[in-house]
This record gives sequence, C-alpha cells and structure tokens, in this order.
Amino acid sequence: VQLQACGGGLVQPGDSLRLSCTASVLTFSGWTMGWFRRAPGKEREFVAADFRSTGRTSYTDSVKGRFTISRDNAEKTVTLQMNNLKPEDTAVYFCAASNRLIYSSLHNQDAYPYWGQGTQVTVSS
Repeated sequence: VQLQACGGGLVQPGDSLRLSCTASVLTFSGWTMGWFRRAPGKEREFVAADFRSTGRTSYTDSVKGRFTISRDNAEKTVTLQMNNLKPEDTAVYFCAASNRLIYSSLHNQDAYPYWGQGTQVTVSS
C-alpha cells in the first residue's frame, strides 16, 4: 500500500489549504484514513480520521470547526480541508491508512500500518 500526499505550502493566518492523499489499494471504501501532524519539537499527533466510509469522522479538539476530512472512493483519495489556519497548525502532515483498526483506535497512530511521506504546512505572517 502506498500513500501519496500533497497540497502543503506556506500560507498566512486565516488562509485555507487543502491536503489530499491518494492510496494504492483495491477497495478504498473499506479503509480507515487518518491525518496526523508533527509540529516542530513535538510528537506526532492525531488530526482527523474517516472510519471506513461509514460517515463516522473524528477530529482533534483544536481543529474542530476549521478542518474537514472527506473522501472520494472512486478516486481513492482522502482530503483534509483546512480553513482559518493558525500558526499553531504549522507542522508536517501525514496521511495514514488501515483496513483493520476498530473505531476506538481511531486516534492511535500505532493502529495505522501505512503512512504517506508527509507534506509541510507552514502558517506564518
């Protein structure tokens, strides 16, 4: 399984960015797709996830109301729409995938065996 993420960049506070991640899997709909990030000097943390195309999504508190995760099963792509970006959103963003995890493990990065290469998001004035 290969994950290819793109869409990062340098933006100003209040701007928007859209990250995308495409997966090389046969049946994308059965996969849980997650986004994680690692800020400078910090541990990698959960951002958002979409659980197996069930309509169940989850977000870390700091991005609720600003970020939206969505998926296109036909294109085998998961997208993270990030609005009203803040300097504290600056990080390397990673997409991750699992076809086995249970919902209670959605925030657990160890439950995702497949990872993309990361894309840099920098929010600065």
